[in-house]
Amino acid sequence: MIQTLFGSVQQEPNLLERLKAGIQKTREGLVDRLEDAIAGRKEIDAAVLEELEYALITADIGVNTTSEILESIRQRVDRKQVGDAQQVKQLIAQHLLEVLEATERPVRRVAEPPAVVVVVGVNGSGKTTTIGKLANRYKEEGRSVLLCAADTFRAAAIEQLQVWGARTSTDVIRQSAGADPSAVLFDALQAAKARKVDYVIVDTAGRLHTKSNLMAELEKMRRTAAKVVPGSPHEVLLVLDATTGQNGLEQARKFTESSGVTGIVLTKLDGTAKGGIVVAIARELNLPIRYIGVGEQAGDLLPFEPDKFIASLFAA
Repeated sequence: MIQTLFGSVQQEPNLLERLKAGIQKTREGLVDRLEDAIAGRKEIDAAVLEELEYALITADIGVNTTSEILESIRQRVDRKQVGDAQQVKQLIAQHLLEVLEATERPVRRVAEPPAVVVVVGVNGSGKTTTIGKLANRYKEEGRSVLLCAADTFRAAAIEQLQVWGARTSTDVIRQSAGADPSAVLFDALQAAKARKVDYVIVDTAGRLHTKSNLMAELEKMRRTAAKVVPGSPHEVLLVLDATTGQNGLEQARKFTESSGVTGIVLTKLDGTAKGGIVVAIARELNLPIRYIGVGEQAGDLLPFEPDKFIASLFAA
């Protein structure tokens, strides 16, 4: 079952296969290298550990997690508790799973709609596309959706959101370019309440994380949301581009400080061999990964479940 703001929905029957296809480059970059490092070796020695370290670091697993994994392997080798390739792979997979599970947080339950989902992220991360995919996912769950075009700094952003609105048959609440984002949000939430809409998904400016005045705008929007819909926003999703690797961590830290991020959406995972950034982000920020993007189509946003992700990564 997949957890949503309105309770559980049925698991997608082919989720594991779609995950395997979506992270194929990471599978090849990480698991194939791991297997090359230990295949045919009679013992796990310093040279093997060095190759394992290279495989983990280049997959963007992160220095801390990599160090922990290697130390765990060393200890087991010393105690004669691990000696073959399969055991090493299982040990690595188990450690990665534990890191991801440690950051899991239950999705907030919304007793009375609308559920307000604010989406933040820098330009080029795939934020607006993610919003369109979220709308599609929520509607497939049988929920009604309204989009809020609160990225008023770029006229093109409003137009892009309208394209996704048309693609997913979802209404968009908008004003002219340059309007106050909080005013647009206010209108969208009032409309959602009047229409009894289940979800409001809020697009925000793809601001650079160094612009403190724009971060203040996000905080103002949070206050506006809470006034119109008490307890909202119910979810603040930070969209990160998986291909940026470790650079995405600094973006995420800044947004987390200023906008109360509750979860991560990692996009373009199908386009990188550095999918280990999933683990690094979860560990460093102590935030759950909510969704991953594995393609350009409306249905290519998959719910993230640690056990399914690790299984798809290490499956034969």
